[in-house]
Amino acid sequence: MKHTKIKALLESSEVGEKVIVKGWVRAFRSNRFIQINDGSTINNIQAVIEYENFDEAILKKISTAAAVEVRGTLVASQGKGQAVEVSVEEVEILGEANPDDVQKTVMQPKKHKLEFLREQAHLRFRTNTFGAVFRIRHGLTFAIHKFFNDKGFYNLHTPILTSSDAEGAGEMFRVTNFDLNNVPKTEDGKVDFSQDFFDKPVNLTVSGQLEAELGALALGQVYTFGPTFRAENSNTSRHLAEFWMIEPEVAFNDLKDNMDLTEEFLKYLSNYVLENYVDDVKFLNDRDAQEQKSKPEKDRNPLTLIERLEFVANNEFKRITYTEAIQILRNSKPFKKKKFKFDVEWGVDLHSEHERYLVEKEFKCPVIITDYPATIKAFYMRQNDDDKTVAAMDVLFPGIGEIVGGSQREERLDVLKKKCADFDIHEDELYWYLDTRRFGTVPHAGFGLGFERMVMFATGMTNIRDVIPFPRTPGNAEF
Repeated sequence: MKHTKIKALLESSEVGEKVIVKGWVRAFRSNRFIQINDGSTINNIQAVIEYENFDEAILKKISTAAAVEVRGTLVASQGKGQAVEVSVEEVEILGEANPDDVQKTVMQPKKHKLEFLREQAHLRFRTNTFGAVFRIRHGLTFAIHKFFNDKGFYNLHTPILTSSDAEGAGEMFRVTNFDLNNVPKTEDGKVDFSQDFFDKPVNLTVSGQLEAELGALALGQVYTFGPTFRAENSNTSRHLAEFWMIEPEVAFNDLKDNMDLTEEFLKYLSNYVLENYVDDVKFLNDRDAQEQKSKPEKDRNPLTLIERLEFVANNEFKRITYTEAIQILRNSKPFKKKKFKFDVEWGVDLHSEHERYLVEKEFKCPVIITDYPATIKAFYMRQNDDDKTVAAMDVLFPGIGEIVGGSQREERLDVLKKKCADFDIHEDELYWYLDTRRFGTVPHAGFGLGFERMVMFATGMTNIRDVIPFPRTPGNAEF
């Protein structure tokens, strides 16, 4: 007889069936009631043991965090909170856990600070909070692939090692095969990359977008879903050195098509979590509500986690231009009363406080801002007819601010070449990208969703380090 996952047992009505349960002990009360969890659900199953029928030496080993296998009968529960429980006939200790050692870890059954949990990221999966977070992270991963597959997209694996800087930010991790104690130099004293593995400077990618465009201009519609890297020395709750991006690219799409696809996609993901992770979302919703109570009233989110997900799933996204957004912000009470930390004027990028005002106060729905000044956006974005703005778009969410950035791409070779010159990008470095504009160029568009930001939104976690299994940040590459 095979063991059955706890999630399936709790949903079962097969009372009277013989079952095998394997998992980790969450609690053992009165030498009788064992709470067991196997990660398949946030809920534990209760196993009831008649202690007089078992060796005392075995009972002493049933401690928090120990791994056990119990065999018995699934029966109707006599207690509250669960429909069924296991009447134990046999118990085997698969792995012991010293109670004194457990007291020093995140597995100790009490509420821990998130900073402490990050220090023990190898063990924090065992907690209710992180079990829920990473089940939802998996669900979002699956939902993303399902959404694009069902719409006829092709998944494209773009390079992690690249010689291009798609964002033009320059904050990239260098990849080399050199002995750093003996780096070869040219006659003028510079690093001689011709002797390196790839014969030229190579970095970890910040985006798969440029390569995804190549695929879209042959396969029609593609998407990437992979790791990206940014060597930005930012120790904030919103930055990681290693993170995951979803980047669809679609041939023959313009900016409106791009907005339509993005809105459909984000609604789909929000609905998927609400429908498929009910118990995990309810737990995180309650956790978020407690967190909100500890904040000053002005910093509290007016919506619960579930309400925020429903907010996105059920509301049409408001679409405004950057120029309109600036006008709204400058006419707002916070601006007039100098409540904004950052100034608002045409030509500068919006900050999170401005984005959240538009979503949470002004429109009370998700917002898409379009047509940003060309000077604050990337070289590949399509120049608008006014020669001042580009066909860019940012999607703003409650509690998060910007969650998606995208644009219609510049398909006109002459304009793209001029933009390369304006951004000091050498054409010979991107000849392959320019070539796609020489052979059957077409309008096309795409966007990028920072996966961890989506997981933050879906779980209510406020620090990006808490939605990725092993965060990579300045000074931290543990585990």
